[in-house]
Amino acid sequence: MDENVHKFLRRTGPVLCLDIGSGTQDALLARPGLECENWPRFVLPSPARMVAQRIRELTLLRHDLWLHGSNMGGGFSQAIKEHLAAGFKVWATPAASRGIHDSEDVVRAMGVEFCATCPVGCVPVFLSDYGPDFWAGLLRISGLPQPHMVLAAAQDHGHHVGGNRQGRMLMWNRLLAESADPASWIYSTPPPSLTRLQPLHDKTGGPVADTGASALLGALCDSEVMNRSYREGITVINVGNGHTVAALVYKGLVRGIYEHHTGMRNLEQLLADLEQFRKHWLPAEEVQATGGHGTAFGPYCEEAGGYEPTFITGPRRALLQGHGRFLAPHGDMMLAGSLGLLWGWARTHAD
Repeated sequence: MDENVHKFLRRTGPVLCLDIGSGTQDALLARPGLECENWPRFVLPSPARMVAQRIRELTLLRHDLWLHGSNMGGGFSQAIKEHLAAGFKVWATPAASRGIHDSEDVVRAMGVEFCATCPVGCVPVFLSDYGPDFWAGLLRISGLPQPHMVLAAAQDHGHHVGGNRQGRMLMWNRLLAESADPASWIYSTPPPSLTRLQPLHDKTGGPVADTGASALLGALCDSEVMNRSYREGITVINVGNGHTVAALVYKGLVRGIYEHHTGMRNLEQLLADLEQFRKHWLPAEEVQATGGHGTAFGPYCEEAGGYEPTFITGPRRALLQGHGRFLAPHGDMMLAGSLGLLWGWARTHAD
């Protein structure tokens, strides 16, 4: 890690960095006075997976349940459907229901009923992407200090009348229009349209970002990757458990974003998309027609070249084996997003 990060940590104290994906939540406790390689780290099941496990336990125990808490990753929706199909009731507060879908009408159509308090006979299930007590306890039993700041990332499509995919691309287009520097895509306070990052920020009290931005920053914190982008345009790809996000980068600035669902593209299809994306020829509508989120582009830059050098990260990066250089920033691929959050925030807040 560069001097900006160490300077930031000396001033701030321990920082807990969380990258919350659909499969795992990857955590790093950055501590002043220690080299990056000695910072404690954890790769744990995502909060949504833990909620899904709890719901399935209650299905086996034949209990109705009541969801309360806040919006969070929706990876437990299938467990909800299975619970209802088994003949048991699911109740929810309006805030918690947004973890299933932003539309209360859609949630009701699934069979979920609304109630502000826990109905008699129901078991409460708390929803949140971040549990302060969980992390305080884990760090305590691990003999580690409590953080002075929490940096966190989660994927947020927001709520958009045109659908979640439209919301995602509106977000990317807005970010590109405001600044092409991905370090500026970490929010000290997220906008109201980001309905998942808002409660995450409320829980952590710290800066938040989209996981697409944190993964990109994780790649760029590798000095070799950043330096290469100053010689020619590069492509950075994060192949996540749920989504694949690619970025065109020149001189450290983002020139384009591509996003699709990882499970919806085989190797041949993904390579074809990337070829057209690098040429700025892939319209968002074409990606959406195949089930993806779309593309967003900044101004075309001829001097960047063809963005052929390719750097790949993410838990499902094996899909692109042989089609670029696999990255493990500071020796740990799974912590790329957490490292990227810290590096990106410190770049603009070291002083």
